[in-house]
Amino acid sequence: MAYIGQKEKKELAPAIKAVLKKFGVKGTIGIDHHRGLKVNLKEGVIDFGEVYHQVNTYHIEKFYGTGIAGQFLNELVTAMKGTKWYNNTNAMIDYFDIAYYVYINIGQWDKKYKVVEAA
Repeated sequence: MAYIGQKEKKELAPAIKAVLKKFGVKGTIGIDHHRGLKVNLKEGVIDFGEVYHQVNTYHIEKFYGTGIAGQFLNELVTAMKGTKWYNNTNAMIDYFDIAYYVYINIGQWDKKYKVVEAA
């Protein structure tokens, strides 16, 4: 059963913040109903467009390519998973066993992602 708590979030936060800083993006880290780790991207130098959308973390290359946006999102997902994440899910037999889900939101429903100039 998927579960993540504040303790696990605190352990993963330094690596997540390091990726955000490396790519010049600001964001927040949160827990989604104790079953998922969520990062909300607020603003940054990477141009996703001034929009709000949820990232499909299983198909980053398909939607964001292998450029800077794709690199950033792949590194962010790796940092969010850390070393304890696992996925033993088998949908063919309706068996779901995952450490926790990973969610990335570019902007939020009430506040779009803002592209800023590099410092």
